[in-house]
Amino acid sequence: MEIIREKSGFICDMDGVIYHGNRLLPGVTEFVNWLYENNKHFLFLTNANHSTPKELHLKLKRMGLDIDEQHFYTSAMATAAFLRSQSPGCSAFMIGEHGLFNAMYEAGIACNDVNPDYVVVGESGTYGYETIVKAVRLVEKGAKLIGTNSDLTGPTEFGTVPACRSLIAPIELATGKSAYFVGKPNPLMMRTGLRMLGVHSDDAVMIGDRMDTDMIAGIESGLDTLLVLSGVTNMDNINQFPYRPRVIAEGVGDIVPGKQ
Repeated sequence: MEIIREKSGFICDMDGVIYHGNRLLPGVTEFVNWLYENNKHFLFLTNANHSTPKELHLKLKRMGLDIDEQHFYTSAMATAAFLRSQSPGCSAFMIGEHGLFNAMYEAGIACNDVNPDYVVVGESGTYGYETIVKAVRLVEKGAKLIGTNSDLTGPTEFGTVPACRSLIAPIELATGKSAYFVGKPNPLMMRTGLRMLGVHSDDAVMIGDRMDTDMIAGIESGLDTLLVLSGVTNMDNINQFPYRPRVIAEGVGDIVPGKQ
C-alpha cells in the first residue's frame, strides 16, 4: 500500500468504487480529501456513459463531494474522440442517454438514422426491440458497429443490471459483425487519462472494482493496480483470472494512512 500512496497520479473508476447508485461508499470522502491534501493528480474515469462531466460533478456534490468537472472522463467522451480522430465530420445512429449524445455533439458528430457511418451503442433505459431492428438494418447497410464499453453488467444500489456489451450482443449476433469497444480495458482510454493527468504510467495507479476491465486496463497500460472489494468483485472470483492486482483493499478508504 505504501507504493500506491507514493504515486502522483490516480485513475479511479466510479461505479462500485466511489458510489453505488446515489449512495456514497464508506471511506470515499476521506480518500478524496487525502488526494487534495497531498496534491495528487486524479481522474475519475468511468465506462458509464449516460452522464456528462457536469452531471457527475453535481451528483457527487449532492453526496457531499465538490469535485471539478475536469476530473471526470467517460467512455462516451472517449468514443466521441475516437470517432472524430477516425472520421472527422462523420455521422452516427446512437443508442444511449444524453451523456453520449452530448459527447458526440461536442465532437462534431451528427445524428443520422438513415445512412450513418457508425452505429454507436451505450447504456440506455429505452433500449428495445425496435431499436435493435433499426441498428441491425443500418449495420447490414454498411455502418460500423461501435460499443462505448465492454462491460457485461454494472452495479447499482438495487443490484446488477445489464451493461453495454449485453445490449450490443443482439446486434452482433443478428448481423455477424463484431463491435469495437472504446472504453476500458481499451488502452486508448487509459492513455488519454494519463495525458489528462500529465503523469507517466510508472507513476500512476488504476483503482477499480472489476478484474475484467479496470485491472486488465491498468496492467496492459503499465499502471500499478489496486482492486477494491466494494463493487462487483470478491475474493472468491479473483482466482478466476490469470492475472492479479498489486493490492487488494476493502475500499478506497484503505489508501488513506491510518484508515486500514
